[in-house]
Amino acid sequence: MAEKARCLCWKMESTMLTEALMVGGIGGAAAIALSFVLPSAVQFERTRTVAASPSSILALLDGGAGFQQINPYKDADPKLQITQFGPERGVGSGFAFKGKDGKGTQTIIAMEPGRSVTMLIDMGAMGKSTHTWLLAPAAGGTSVTWRLDAGFGMNPIGRVFGLFLERMLGPTMERGLANIDRVVTNAA
Repeated sequence: MAEKARCLCWKMESTMLTEALMVGGIGGAAAIALSFVLPSAVQFERTRTVAASPSSILALLDGGAGFQQINPYKDADPKLQITQFGPERGVGSGFAFKGKDGKGTQTIIAMEPGRSVTMLIDMGAMGKSTHTWLLAPAAGGTSVTWRLDAGFGMNPIGRVFGLFLERMLGPTMERGLANIDRVVTNAA
């Protein structure tokens, strides 16, 4: 009788474990399948009018050294390590960074003099994103727009991460725009 009870108990445990694994497997597969319904790319931006000319703002954006004056990540991480590379200004100018928010490179990949600067941020396994700074004349100065574009392809984790990216990086972008305003105002 004890042998039958032990056998019955083992069968119940085995059945419960099998059912739990099946439910977990089905739930995991459903989560992965659902992630492919999510957008494979995100784009968002922040804009601020700065009381300065496009050329004075461009001087902060067109090279790795200038960007360090407004880099919002330096505000949040005083120990951020920066290593400049490439030309001082223009396409190819950039820097490597390593800090509490990760490590990677930021490189200028395109410029339209007086109108825009586009940078590629490559954080290795954490992904790549393109950041474009658009400058346009506005009442009282220059309208500065910081636009971020990120693609996740077929990566389900990236697609889920994309849902939270604007909420995570929006305040950083706003801080960077405020830094531009502060630097050009103090220079005037």
